[in-house]
Amino acid sequence: MVYVNAGNDKGKTGRVLAVLTDKDRAIVEGVNMVSKHTKPNSKNPQGGIVKQEAGIHVSNLQVVDPAKGGPTKIGRRLNDKGKLVRYAKKSGEEIK
Repeated sequence: MVYVNAGNDKGKTGRVLAVLTDKDRAIVEGVNMVSKHTKPNSKNPQGGIVKQEAGIHVSNLQVVDPAKGGPTKIGRRLNDKGKLVRYAKKSGEEIK
């Protein structure tokens, strides 16, 4: 889950569907919706205008704290087993 901190969808949260690493963008469910014009095809025999998510730059996203529910910064530390894990700086809880 991520929080959008800039743009037209500022304040919304959503689940990350895909990450485009070469363009530093992520596709977030229900955020940055665009209208795409499609020709008739087997999936959509009528054709027309379809609403879908577009990529949003990762600098405009923050991870949602699993404990408190709001946006938080991320840190890295060793857990009790000696493995490097990500954790939420607000609550200190480990992020899976």
